[in-house]
Amino acid sequence: MLELAGIIILGILAQWFAWKFKIPAILPLILIGLLVGPIAAEFLSEDGSKWIEPIWNGKEGLFPDKSLFYFVSLAISIILFEGGLTLRTGEIKNVGPIITKLITIGVLVTFFGAALAAHFVFYLTWEISFLFSALIIVTGPTVITPILRNIPLKKDISAVLKWEGILIDPIGALVAVLVFEFISVGESGGFTKTALIEFGKIVLFGSTFGFTFAHAINFSINKKWVPHYLLNVFALAAVLGVFVLSDTFAHESGLLAVVVMGMVLGNSNSPYLKELLYFKESLSVLLISILFILLAANINIEDLLLIYNWNAVILFSLVVFVIRPIGVFLSTQGSKLELKEKLFISWVGPRGIVAAGIASLFGLTLADKGVVDAKYITPLVFMIVLGTVLLNATTARLFAKLVGVFLNKSEGILIVGASKISRLLGHYLETNDRHVVLIDSNETNIRKAKELGLEAITTNIYSDTLMDNIELNDVGYLMALTGNTEINKYAINKFSKQFGENGSFRLVTAQEMLDDTNNPKEGLFSHKDDFNSLIELTRKHPSIQEIDLEDKAHYEELITISNSDEDIIPLFVKDNEGELHIISSHNLEFKNIEEGFQLVYLGKPFDIEKVPTIETKKTKEE
Repeated sequence: MLELAGIIILGILAQWFAWKFKIPAILPLILIGLLVGPIAAEFLSEDGSKWIEPIWNGKEGLFPDKSLFYFVSLAISIILFEGGLTLRTGEIKNVGPIITKLITIGVLVTFFGAALAAHFVFYLTWEISFLFSALIIVTGPTVITPILRNIPLKKDISAVLKWEGILIDPIGALVAVLVFEFISVGESGGFTKTALIEFGKIVLFGSTFGFTFAHAINFSINKKWVPHYLLNVFALAAVLGVFVLSDTFAHESGLLAVVVMGMVLGNSNSPYLKELLYFKESLSVLLISILFILLAANINIEDLLLIYNWNAVILFSLVVFVIRPIGVFLSTQGSKLELKEKLFISWVGPRGIVAAGIASLFGLTLADKGVVDAKYITPLVFMIVLGTVLLNATTARLFAKLVGVFLNKSEGILIVGASKISRLLGHYLETNDRHVVLIDSNETNIRKAKELGLEAITTNIYSDTLMDNIELNDVGYLMALTGNTEINKYAINKFSKQFGENGSFRLVTAQEMLDDTNNPKEGLFSHKDDFNSLIELTRKHPSIQEIDLEDKAHYEELITISNSDEDIIPLFVKDNEGELHIISSHNLEFKNIEEGFQLVYLGKPFDIEKVPTIETKKTKEE
């Protein structure tokens, strides 16, 4: 009982420690597992026993006999299902062909390159070498996200790394299953016809069960055949049931089944998808905490001594500094990514829970069968996992600055609210090369924003999930444009430090409009226009205009006219380099306005005759 409670307590403490110091949770989890496992047995225990013993003498411990394998399999199935839920086909299309090449060409480079390295550096058999290479294909979003969360990067770089991590998990798991089947079923470890048939069964049953049961679950939930209070546990039971059922028909097909089921459900229109996702995220955090401590603790000091040599250093260096860059550069050839961006993507490739979990499962299973060199699988994969996480967690920020992809000034704009005025502004900003993200809890508004090609996220402003979105790393401006005054103020207070470092703005309230002395510093556009007036003007004149400026006096003249005309609202000043400067209601003045600048505004065109330019003035004076 003490050991079980200790695993959960230590796991959650490790998660808190990782959150506090902004590092991937895998790092403290593995270190804790090694401490209470092989290190405690060798150096801390008087009788040489581990403080936490997952399996002891094969028959005793927390998980005697093969029960640890079963627990690992079921836990990984839930984690992979949660990963599948986060996949959105629409977001994948925005990433472009780079991600497609990374999960095809990049996978092949890692698969064959790492196998060659393992065979010629560690002198492993070809079968075990290819199993090792298959296991380290995966990267994993649970590892990459904490690393990138606090590094301001261009949207494209963050998106590529995020989606590679999500998509490559099931691919790596499937390739590992293929090699495992080749070794397990093949005659004398060879690649046989039987192994190919088994792989075909895995693909057939895994995809079929996953697709079918995803639609069945979605249908049951939408028909409200499942009461709301049983929704989450019903989905959990369904995941475990599909995993076991598929595995019964084709051994190891359960992993593919749950990934497919998660992907199908994730792209469905179920109104309960968010609730399922939040529950699975919490469950995944707990399972990841337990798994890493268990798997690290299950390693023996003899396993660590197997890789305590220079060959391990050479293999790690080849995987990280040679094979990964080759895969990235081949995959990004001909793309718009710059050399510095390719170098950073090459540098960030930490491995995660799927690699460690499946490695322990397959490695111990093959070792029990007496397969030659199978004992190397678990320690070698853990060496890659721990090494890459430690390397990337400590150097990613420094390396980003070194190669020049670190954004010293974040120019992206986060717009809270996706109403018609927000969509109009967002579209204009996008056409002027600004990264714009709209957020709203109204799915209709989000759908309309996406139809315009805008990046839009359905989320609740009171949720903390927005803070974890690595694709918002380049956001430095915050504009709260909802019709709810409290939401606008809340957005400024909650998100201004993270997303509004260069400026946080909100619409003025109806009360503030009536009081000239109450003009907030974060007031947006003008002191005489609130959400209702913006919406009304958008309905009458749904276009954003630009007018050339001559000098500061010309700008001030236009502002004066707009103050007396309800059909004109100034928005931005565009300078000679095309950079947009938000007009604040608190201070409408700009110190330096030169010829070539433009005033950007919403509404009807200015009457040029009433706003004479400098040239017109000179003509009249002459």
